[in-house]
Amino acid sequence: MPWIQLEIPADPDTADQLEDLLMDLGAEAVSMEDAADQPLYEPEPGTTPLWHQTRVIALFSVDKDIDQLCATIEQAWHQQTQQSLAQIDVVLVDDKDWERACLDDFAPMQFGQRLWIVPSWHEAPDPEAANLRLDPGLAFGTGTHPTTALCLEWLDGQSVENKQVIDYGCGSGILGLAALLLGANHVVGVDTDPQALEASRENARRNEVPDHQLALYLPQDEPDTQADILLANILAQPLISLAPHLATRVKMGGQLALSGILSSQVLSVMAAYEPWFIMDEPVQTEEWVRLTGRRSDR
Repeated sequence: MPWIQLEIPADPDTADQLEDLLMDLGAEAVSMEDAADQPLYEPEPGTTPLWHQTRVIALFSVDKDIDQLCATIEQAWHQQTQQSLAQIDVVLVDDKDWERACLDDFAPMQFGQRLWIVPSWHEAPDPEAANLRLDPGLAFGTGTHPTTALCLEWLDGQSVENKQVIDYGCGSGILGLAALLLGANHVVGVDTDPQALEASRENARRNEVPDHQLALYLPQDEPDTQADILLANILAQPLISLAPHLATRVKMGGQLALSGILSSQVLSVMAAYEPWFIMDEPVQTEEWVRLTGRRSDR
């Protein structure tokens, strides 16, 4: 069946309250989106920021009287806040199989020459390639974001056969598992979130990775080992603070690949790693940058 979609402008101070109100009034679903193309990059710890101009979108069943529904929302909002809503835009939305549409939009993706990310319902375009089975919907990364793609493309171009790899901030395990499929001998994955470690374990099982090839740890349990290659796709500020620690985890002559860095943050991150690494020229996609380097004894 079709749906009534209401779109209401809000700000960070009122969006959550408006969401609760719409759900109380019978909305089937409520979501929020950016109304002014404002990026959100690195939130302060403990915060969940919204855009300065947010659009709250609510779906109601089509059997509702639209005029009465809008009047009820206006009245309830005024009772709660003593303010009026700026506007309520109404759109009739045709029903569709949203899950099927999402699946159809997620096709196999190639990174470099040898590496593919392939959803479970697709045939691998190149059966002889390194095909990592990974489905959309994970909170920890599926390769679609430029930061992950930059790391995967770099990894595909390296000689990883029989290497020891550390994936710091492993999330879904996508980078470490890709390294194993490309020939790495062993991967240590580290993440602060236990759910990320479980996601990595599940994806390893889906890709039939032997248990002895992948070890997963919280930071406090991380073993005192060194790697031939260390991958860290997190954010600039954690990368800067972790620089001394991550440097100790790379063998002399080993390689480092960092991502999750905005172009405006490149110099700060490079400076944090230059005491231990000879850094390469940055590589940029959109506003995101990948930094790589080699461990030196200088």
